[in-house]
Amino acid sequence: MKISKQARREAKELFRSCLADGALDENRVRRAVSQVAAARPRGYIAILSHFQRLVKLEVDRRAAKVESPAPLAPELEADLKTRLGRLYGPGLDFSFTRNPALIGGLHIKIGSDVYDGSIQARLAALQESF
Repeated sequence: MKISKQARREAKELFRSCLADGALDENRVRRAVSQVAAARPRGYIAILSHFQRLVKLEVDRRAAKVESPAPLAPELEADLKTRLGRLYGPGLDFSFTRNPALIGGLHIKIGSDVYDGSIQARLAALQESF
């Protein structure tokens, strides 16, 4: 579905109104969606669609997924949290998971940024070079 410039503009304004101290406020998002759905302005489906996309991008940007082949020591988890917190700002939601296929190293994904220091990735790169 093609979204008009006006709908994009209104969705961005709606999104900005849901930010509190630089972070997305869940209650404001709910309130904004219900107000737009109740008022049904022209193109409200497109507005809500683009607004949903903006909210999803923001939520993904604040989520850090860390994969490792074995459980990480609590000190290493704390160190990762502080270092990534310095890079991306406070308020990151961390999830630490095990992935034995990595063999060694870490795979970190924050929004669209991916840091892959795993042995599996290095072996795949080596295979590509041959």
